[in-house]
Amino acid sequence: MREKQTPLKKYFFDNEKNLINKWDHYFDIYERHFKKYKGRDIVLLEIGVSHGGSLQMWSDYFGDNAQIYAIDNDPRCKEFEKNNIKIFIGSQSDKNFLVQVKDNIPKVDILIDDGGHFMSQQIISFEVLFDHIQDDGVYLCEDTHTSYWLQFGGGYKRNGTFIEYSKNLIDTLNAYHSEEKRFKVDYYTKSINSIHYYDSIFVIEKKNRSEPKNVISGKISFNNSLVSNYKPNIKPFHKNKILMYLNKILRALRLKSFIWR
Repeated sequence: MREKQTPLKKYFFDNEKNLINKWDHYFDIYERHFKKYKGRDIVLLEIGVSHGGSLQMWSDYFGDNAQIYAIDNDPRCKEFEKNNIKIFIGSQSDKNFLVQVKDNIPKVDILIDDGGHFMSQQIISFEVLFDHIQDDGVYLCEDTHTSYWLQFGGGYKRNGTFIEYSKNLIDTLNAYHSEEKRFKVDYYTKSINSIHYYDSIFVIEKKNRSEPKNVISGKISFNNSLVSNYKPNIKPFHKNKILMYLNKILRALRLKSFIWR
């Protein structure tokens, strides 16, 4: 059975313009998260220009009405500018430079980090630029496999890698349900709608979020005291206060709990 040719995949394999270098599974991921923006007057920011091929691809995919901005530290990349493409020359590791970029462009619908791929570059870019993405926008960091490559500062479960850094956002996404004072709701809790991990790609879809509400509908199926008195948002109560206290201590120490029902 012949593989379906999505628009981005077709563009790539028919490309005779500027060089584009991607892993072959990226195009389906792009389509999944970007297709809702096709035909819209969007703002896109890409970190990493290289030979300019991906900027041409985005311009073709989203149309000439898309405003495309890019960041690269190679001054030669300015030659890829045209009517709907503007390029800023500077380092994605430079927080002051990134703030200047934010001050000179509108809020973006899509941010793609395909820059230097070093750990500090990915983390700094995320921390500085994430709040400049529209409330319903998409942040995509690609080539995250460098979190496992020594020359980029990577390593399996190594402190300071972008992958390990990003795992903390999974907890933050669920912070509305925290019982502990040290773990509180923050800006990311209120603005991240979903987190997606793929081979070598990390994606966040944004959305303004308020505290979730537990709701219930339908009829009770079993007539017994436990269910007939059921109320949403009520946590199970454990009568053994000693076990409760011990598990609170284990939780504070971040040690594994034991079976205590």
